[in-house]
Amino acid sequence: MCEQQPEYDTLISRIGLNIPLIGVYDAPDPEAFVPLNTPRPNECVFAFYREWLSGRMLHLTADRFGCGGCGRWMFGARTRRREDFIKFLVDEEGLKASRELMERWIEASRPYSRFHPHILIGPLKPNQWEFLKTVTFFVDPDQLSALVYGTQYHSAPEDPAPLIAPFGSGCMQLIPFENLEIPQASLGATDVAMRQYLPPDILAITVTRPMFHRLCALDERSFLYKPFMKNLWQGRGRT
Repeated sequence: MCEQQPEYDTLISRIGLNIPLIGVYDAPDPEAFVPLNTPRPNECVFAFYREWLSGRMLHLTADRFGCGGCGRWMFGARTRRREDFIKFLVDEEGLKASRELMERWIEASRPYSRFHPHILIGPLKPNQWEFLKTVTFFVDPDQLSALVYGTQYHSAPEDPAPLIAPFGSGCMQLIPFENLEIPQASLGATDVAMRQYLPPDILAITVTRPMFHRLCALDERSFLYKPFMKNLWQGRGRT
């Protein structure tokens, strides 16, 4: 894999995206990412969405990770008994049809395994590419459609699914992949609990570094420059 962050200005220009791309970094030194914010106990990662837009990074550690869901997924933390956690998700929030189904999902899901003490979420830092794990595009439905096309552009039928849509919390959807070394994307921002922090017309698509390279390499031969996309932009009044 190339160890340089690819140029993505052409891609975001072609899809008309003016929201910064957001990276999840697993890094040894948070000082390389200043300015930083840290979450309060039980605070959602996405409460910092507008801070990301202003250029500030969110700094998470095993001691300061915000909500319990993020603590479990990114740091292996247990903030409540397993039985209480399942009861909350099923009986109070109604996220699975039964406690048994929720327990099976918890057993089957594989939380992210960190390499370093610090998780940082925010705008891309070109000189920190080696610590980048995923890239998230916050997009409207038209831009999402373009990126979905992009994830499929190089995919063969026998390849791993280029696009997945896993069940889970918003923070889980920022790094949901079992294998970060394959080109894959994931539909995100579908967690009802975190959507209050986003504009109502915004969803997300999160990609691994190999998929990010593929998207950034889309050229004049691709759909981005062809009639389907041109007709869509014209119909929307975009140039």
